[in-house]
Amino acid sequence: MSEMKTFALIGNPNCGKTTLFNSLTGSTAHVGNWPGVTVEKREGDYRKNKKSIAKIIDLPGIYSLSPYTSEEIISRNFLLKEKPDCIINVIDVMNIDRSLYLTSELFEMDIPLIIALNMVDVLDKNHMSIDIKKIQERVNVPVICISALKFANLDKLMEEAISCAEKKREGKLVFSTIKEDEINRACDVYKEYGISDPLFHSIRALQGDIIEQQENKFICDKIKELNLISDDFEKITSQERYKNFSDEIEKCIIGEPLVDSQNFTRSDKIDKVLTHKIFGIPILLVILFLIFHLTFGTDLFYLHSMGVQFEEYQGYISFTDASGELFRPFASLFYSEGGIPTIGDFFKRLIEGINSLIIEGLRLGLTNLSASDWVVSFVCDGVLNGVFSVISFLPQILILFAFFTLLEDSGYMARVAFILDRFFRKLGVSGRAFIPMIMGFGCSVPAMINTRTLNSDKEKIKAIRTIPFFACSAKSEILIAIASVFASSFAFDAGIFTFLIYLLGMSVAIISIIMMNKTSLKEKTPPFIMELPSYQRPQLYSLLLHVSEKGKHFIKKAFTIILFSTIGIWLFTNFTFDWKFIPVYSELDISSSILANVSKLIQPIFTPLGFGSQLKYVKSDGSTVNNGWIFALSSFQGVIAKENVVSTLGTLSGFVSGSEGNIQSLISVTGITKGGLISFVAFNILTIPCMAAVATAKIELNSKKSFKFTILFWLVVSYFVSSLLYVMIDYMWTMSFIIPLLILLFFTVLFFDRIKEGFKRIKRT
Repeated sequence: MSEMKTFALIGNPNCGKTTLFNSLTGSTAHVGNWPGVTVEKREGDYRKNKKSIAKIIDLPGIYSLSPYTSEEIISRNFLLKEKPDCIINVIDVMNIDRSLYLTSELFEMDIPLIIALNMVDVLDKNHMSIDIKKIQERVNVPVICISALKFANLDKLMEEAISCAEKKREGKLVFSTIKEDEINRACDVYKEYGISDPLFHSIRALQGDIIEQQENKFICDKIKELNLISDDFEKITSQERYKNFSDEIEKCIIGEPLVDSQNFTRSDKIDKVLTHKIFGIPILLVILFLIFHLTFGTDLFYLHSMGVQFEEYQGYISFTDASGELFRPFASLFYSEGGIPTIGDFFKRLIEGINSLIIEGLRLGLTNLSASDWVVSFVCDGVLNGVFSVISFLPQILILFAFFTLLEDSGYMARVAFILDRFFRKLGVSGRAFIPMIMGFGCSVPAMINTRTLNSDKEKIKAIRTIPFFACSAKSEILIAIASVFASSFAFDAGIFTFLIYLLGMSVAIISIIMMNKTSLKEKTPPFIMELPSYQRPQLYSLLLHVSEKGKHFIKKAFTIILFSTIGIWLFTNFTFDWKFIPVYSELDISSSILANVSKLIQPIFTPLGFGSQLKYVKSDGSTVNNGWIFALSSFQGVIAKENVVSTLGTLSGFVSGSEGNIQSLISVTGITKGGLISFVAFNILTIPCMAAVATAKIELNSKKSFKFTILFWLVVSYFVSSLLYVMIDYMWTMSFIIPLLILLFFTVLFFDRIKEGFKRIKRT
């Protein structure tokens, strides 16, 4: 084989196509966007004996090649215009009847085709089998049984694909149809003009396909002149695809799925519990709480809260730091005042210890080498401290991402959409809208892109506006950083704190949907039909691949955007307007720096939120210092990238406290209250997301007016909710009248239609 072939993976959603892609490509996989659109593109190399054999393209999961969604258009255009050397059609063998509509369309192309019947391990567990020989005789293309999860027959699949790619193939009909004469005559017209894939194009022309009419208008007009097009063509051929082709192939499956006496499969039994009408949502909340506790909590079994005490683990590594104090970077690694650390907290402390060891070791080394103050400050406080303050949260972010990947790969995430459909439908959106919303836990950008699958523009706008309220991985850093501070300063469990903030975001999203649906974006709830995949045991290899991709993306961001940001912060924080250097351990007030003076200009904006002009730090000599500008600057930096919030806090904490950067020290040197700190977190979680998400929202929202209102919506909601939290927490007496007013406002919006109708009746009377 002289050159590397290109293979396209195509199949229905949840058929195991992405698992197959990961198994074939491994570490060679990379993600980008399709040219001209923001839909995700995945491609990688299939290697054998450390040599790249073929390029694998993972096309979006679709049900047909009709031009109704962007995913269908992308897949269709790639196959017709890029002409891959071979199509690998991935089919879930347990749902073969639903997959064959797309398969029958692929047969109509001239591209070599191979069918991969996936999940045969599930077939074996159900004591079922498949007559491969009979299927191959029927379709006349290679059919390979595989298990992408178990890596079964993957080499054989690729050998057959490579062999098929060397042979020419002509498209053919795989179903009998009364419209065959019309199809043949239309096909002859396309052949007359030398159009490739004439059979595929002729069927689309007879269906009145919009894209076909645009791209081959002259030929479509000629077919119309021959009176070949009829209104019932698409309906008849669609029925015949299912009746003839699907029925024949389905007969090749021998046996029935294992069921109990009540006709329940294993997935059905699990669903009786997890998707229960009453207990489904409470179970979901318990699962989310366990995930957040294991990831962010500090006391694994809550033993400390029950009075169990532990001796602090002091660590075996200790030395004298640059200030002459004894330094133990791994103290409290196993035991602390909070008891036994959770898995997330343990790795966070471990990374923090390593980071501290590097920073203080380097600071001590530079000091012993008589390096100038600005060099020590630049390296240790400007570069390393800011970047490491973000890196220290990497383990918890990867653990959180791993948990959500497990939920997705197991099939439970699809059940979450099903569970919440009944609830969300009452709010004004379908359960389909919850899928991109919950994707927001990973990243707002692909979540907003996924709104293209929604049925109406109004539902799409509602989803895009509420997606940022589902805290993404970058916002998780803010939660992790403040949760540990909150736990230490106010004796509140970090896991519960994080869980409550996540619930706050989801609650604000729900209330926002209700208000939008009752006012400017009112519409009839679109229908929602989805296929629930069978429960699967997640693949460890796939899980590690996903997590490593996330880690690489995170580290890349840390050493690009965040690195430049922290260097800039260091520069403008360490110099005054006359470019006089302010050493960290000097008596000069850091509030006289360039950055501090500029930040103080925007600080009053956040006064109603609790982290504005009211923040004053009283020094030991009785003088007051305004360090509250740090929170204002961090919030402003977060609009560029949410990771900047933590890196800014980490960098500046060392400057204002006069010691190693520690976000915990900001509580004492800024004077921020409990309500102000919660308000700070809420504002950064709910406000305008990062610039990448804003750019995506602008692309996805076709109207400039909708985009401008969306930006305003994020600002108003975050400002209102944050200021409300600050007032209610720090001035609890206000709750006696604020809460009744909020309840009244909520029910007024909820029953807005009935109230409006009531006033109309009174007016008519």
